[in-house]
Formats: sequence, structure tokens, C-alpha cells
Amino acid sequence: MRDFTFYNPARIEFGKNKEENIGQYIKDYGVKSVLIVYGSDRIKKDGLFDRVAASLKDQGISFESIGGVISNPVVSLVREAIEIVKKNNLQGILAVGGGSVLDSAKAVAAGCRYDGDVWDFFVGKAEVKEAAGVFSIMTLAATGSEMNPYGVVTNTETKQKYPIGSPLLFPKVSVINPDLMASVTPSYLAYSAVDIFSHCLDLYFTASYLPGYTAALIENILETVMRTTNILMKNPDDYDARGEFAWAATMALNGNTFVGVEGNTFDTHMIEHAMGALYNVPHGAGLAVVLPAWMKDIKDQNPDRFKTFASKLFGESDIDAGISGLTDWFRSIGAPVTFAEAGLSEDAVDPIAENAFGNAKLWAMDEMYPKERIAKILMKAVK
Repeated sequence: MRDFTFYNPARIEFGKNKEENIGQYIKDYGVKSVLIVYGSDRIKKDGLFDRVAASLKDQGISFESIGGVISNPVVSLVREAIEIVKKNNLQGILAVGGGSVLDSAKAVAAGCRYDGDVWDFFVGKAEVKEAAGVFSIMTLAATGSEMNPYGVVTNTETKQKYPIGSPLLFPKVSVINPDLMASVTPSYLAYSAVDIFSHCLDLYFTASYLPGYTAALIENILETVMRTTNILMKNPDDYDARGEFAWAATMALNGNTFVGVEGNTFDTHMIEHAMGALYNVPHGAGLAVVLPAWMKDIKDQNPDRFKTFASKLFGESDIDAGISGLTDWFRSIGAPVTFAEAGLSEDAVDPIAENAFGNAKLWAMDEMYPKERIAKILMKAVK
């Protein structure tokens, strides 16, 4: 294992009806007012919003709310939310939804304590030095945002999909109740599974040093995701499978898979962010297109790890068979694996490659990924 510092202050409250205690959880941190950030009105129709509101009121916590967060969250809504927080002097941000909602909430938490434009944090013009407390109730498992300090937001004016990150943006408390995720559509269950795979495989295949413990942890997360996704596609109400899936999503990006690792990069996310920024492709759907194509491009860089992946996940001894196994599984659960299946044409390759190269420069990966290489990878997914 290489030297490391592990820090994760996020508190997880896992289990049935835990969302009904959110008022007490927030009160534990001395927060007396919050902005509730959410996506669609589904949380109002199914009663979740009312249960959350009742819990807050019971603890004397006042609140405002803003909905409308989309799957590729936009900075324009973040700015609206910041104004609400500042106008009402709110102390915390409560995200009720999936990763996109929590990503937005983190941006709001940083922006409401800053005099400039929140986008400054995304383009490196400012550093997060203060933030409102972040809390979450998860209704979809995928990003691991409930237990990490990162978020991704799109600027539709500049066509940039960039991340924000700071130790100040770790959620104070995140509620994970698998029952709240039972109504997730099959499509978004598939996209969630792909996102978890990408979080793991970006690291698994690019790390110059990967301890055996960490490799085994990643392989277990992937096996769990495949097994539970297959169960949930047939029986969405399987609480135990939903719970394992949710915890695998959390573990995939809460820092555990980075322990003792050296030399990893986030290649598929760097490329896919461009796809989402330009064409509003759901994040997991875009990753399903990019990931197998990228694996074909880098398979010779770490053949032993690719062989292990093929063997552990698909019982194959051949590298290409392992990549095909993953591609076939993505397709079997309803995730797109080609441009056409994602609603894109070959004409989108060059714009995506150009935009992704901007991401590569921001992430100091431009020498490794010139525009021409990115386009070459994308072409592997055109048909």
C-alpha cells in the first residue's frame, strides 16, 4: 500500500423510515433553517416532501424550497437557489433526490457563502473557503455524492460540465433508505449501475499501483452491482438487493477504493462530461457508450488487470471477451452502448472530442488525451 490520508466525516443513516428523522439529524448540527433542493414533483406526489417538512417543523427548523433539478444539473438553477438562501439567511442545504440534486446542493452551499459568481469555483477562479452545511435524503443510488465532497454542474451558456470539490462540501448527514429508491425507472437503474462501474473501472484500469485489497474491493463492488441490478430489474421491490446496490454505489466513490492507490485518472468521466454538456445525454447513458470504447483503446496498457476483470466478472480468459461481456451486460439492462442507441450521430464525435479536450486541459490530462485520441475512442462507439 502506498502512503495515504483517509478522511470522511459524512454520517450515514441507513434504513427504513430514516428520512422521518431528518429534522433531528439536522438539529444535531445546530442548523435552524434550510433550503430543500429537489428534482421533480414526484417527491410531493408520493408524500416524501410532506414527511420531510413535518420532520423539520417538529424540530423547529424553518425551510424554503426549490425544485427542478435535472439529470445534468445546471448552474442557472444553482444561482437561483443561492439567491433564496441569501435572501432568507438560511443556514443549511437539504438535498432530497439523487446525485444531481446533491451536486446542485453542494454548489449552493459553497456559492451562498461567496460574494462572487458560483461558477468561479468550477473554473478555478476561486477556492471554497466557507460553505453552508449540506444534508441529503437519497432517492437514487449512483454517484456516491452522499459520502464525498464533490459535485458536477453544467453551464449551458459556455457548454462546460465541470466539477466542484472541497472538504467543506462533505454532507453532514446522508439518509439512505432503500425503500425510497424502489420507484426508480429501469432506465435510471441501468444508468446508475453503469455510473458505479465507471467510478470503479476508471481507477481499476488506470492506477499505476493498485493494492490487492483495493482491487478485490472494487471487484466485489462490481459483482454486487451486477447481481443486484439483475435482481432489481425483475423485482424492483426487493429491499435487500436495493440496499446492497445503494451501499455499493456509496462505497465506489467515498474514498475507500482510493486507499493505497497510486497514479489513477478519471478518463471516462472526462470524456462523458462533454457528451452531457453538449447533448444533455444522461450521465450513466453516456458512460455506457464511452466505457467499453475506452476499454478497447487502453486494453494493452494493463493486460493482466484486464484479464483479471474478464475472469472475475464474466468467467472469461480473453481480454476482448471481457469487454464484450460488459458491453452485452450493459445492453441487456437497457443501457445504450453506441452513439445511435444514445440518440447521437457520427457528426457528434468531433464536437464532443473538442469539448472533452477542454476537460482534459482542466484536469491536466491533455498530453495523455489530445483531441485526436478522444475522437478515436469515440469512433469505436459510433456503430
